[in-house]
Amino acid sequence: MTKYSQTIQIRWADIDANRHLRHSVYYDYGAAMRMNVLSSGGLTTKKLEEFMLGPILFREEAIFRREVLLEDQITLDVALVKTTEDFGRWSLRHHFKKADGTLAAILNIDGAWMDLSKRKLAAPNEFIRNIFNDFPKSEDFQLITLEKKA
Repeated sequence: MTKYSQTIQIRWADIDANRHLRHSVYYDYGAAMRMNVLSSGGLTTKKLEEFMLGPILFREEAIFRREVLLEDQITLDVALVKTTEDFGRWSLRHHFKKADGTLAAILNIDGAWMDLSKRKLAAPNEFIRNIFNDFPKSEDFQLITLEKKA
């Protein structure tokens, strides 16, 4: 997959008292898009239940650059920034761009996979690894090695 993006029309319910996009909506849009990407690759909620795995987040950070108003239309993309070789841990980046191309916000997340029965981190199976392998990669993509505990 070379690039995944979607256009979003801002809703009235997404606006805060300052008449711009509420901060928490950026996180909601990012989460919805990530699940759409996984689902379009075949990793549906039904598959996640079958595998007894779920994506979890360690960190979610938004960097706000420009206001997004009700009348704005934004394009949201996602790219894999770094990952372990087995795709057990990963970092993704979203860009929120206004219709004129202005970067409005960046959303960075660090995540992993959790075994839902053991409630512990788990390595993804081949099905999930193949989907993550096809994820669009950022320009600064890197493979990371985790240090093993002594």
